[in-house]
Amino acid sequence: MERNLALEFVRVTEAAALACAKWVGKGDRHAADQAACDAMRKTLNTMEIAGVIVIGEGERDEAPMLYIGEELGAGGQHVEIAVDPLEGTNLCANGLPNAISVIAAAGGGGKLMHAPDCYMDKLVVGEAAKGAIDITLPPEVNLRAIAKCIGKSVDELMVGILDRPRHEKLINEVRSAGARIHLVSDGDITLGLAAIEEETGIDALMGIGGAPEGVITAAAIRCYGGDMQARLVFRNEEERHRASKMGNGELDRILTVDDMAVGNVMFAATGITSGDFLKGVRYTSDGAVTESIVMRAVSGTVRRVQTRHRFEGSPNY
Repeated sequence: MERNLALEFVRVTEAAALACAKWVGKGDRHAADQAACDAMRKTLNTMEIAGVIVIGEGERDEAPMLYIGEELGAGGQHVEIAVDPLEGTNLCANGLPNAISVIAAAGGGGKLMHAPDCYMDKLVVGEAAKGAIDITLPPEVNLRAIAKCIGKSVDELMVGILDRPRHEKLINEVRSAGARIHLVSDGDITLGLAAIEEETGIDALMGIGGAPEGVITAAAIRCYGGDMQARLVFRNEEERHRASKMGNGELDRILTVDDMAVGNVMFAATGITSGDFLKGVRYTSDGAVTESIVMRAVSGTVRRVQTRHRFEGSPNY
């Protein structure tokens, strides 16, 4: 992937964040998602790439979509693209923390797993605990291994978990092991990012979220460092059948970062509402300020980008 292409993708997430920021706290998640999708599509189409969406907007939400198979860009290098124009639609609509706009891409022979629209059980840790986790083992065992690697006691660990009824057993097991828990209502990509960044204070992500979001998280880990194991979770035979048609191999096997994001991968995200990993859009008298992160696997670079946008009325993407 060309060196400046990663920074071009930051412009894409900035555009989506600025477009839907006007909807923060207004209670209309569909309008916010539509604004983010439209801005992301418009900006991607200005880039000199031959892009194809391999992970798009979730069909479960009946949301406006950048659909799987959609071709974008003005022509150039072939790039596989995974998008979540507004991760945390409810967070944005209700003015809650951790809404972000995010994109992952693979070019120059890199690949992203074409994840089925189902759930995925995930275990994410930072670089210090790489190689020490095993998602098939009980949470207590993994927590002890993580604590040993990062030089903490188990009761000092903070585990990020989505606040869902399906996680009642997991939450009880983590608490019984002595670890602390950071519950969030939505946004497990942000939790995954927080788990690989030491300064956030979150030491691991555990639990079940969306499979497409899992692949985007794996792309970030490929660039940033850390470790992830995952396995697909199916609610019914229809989901299993749909996944089998996508050709991802054995459906019940343990997935690693190498299975989900390979080679020349990049990742960019921009905050919409301030949260665990990024500050949100902040309006000024003559525009707005955004905070983003951009990463490249080939170079290993990780950049935090604060951008001042000057505009009158509507943002200029």
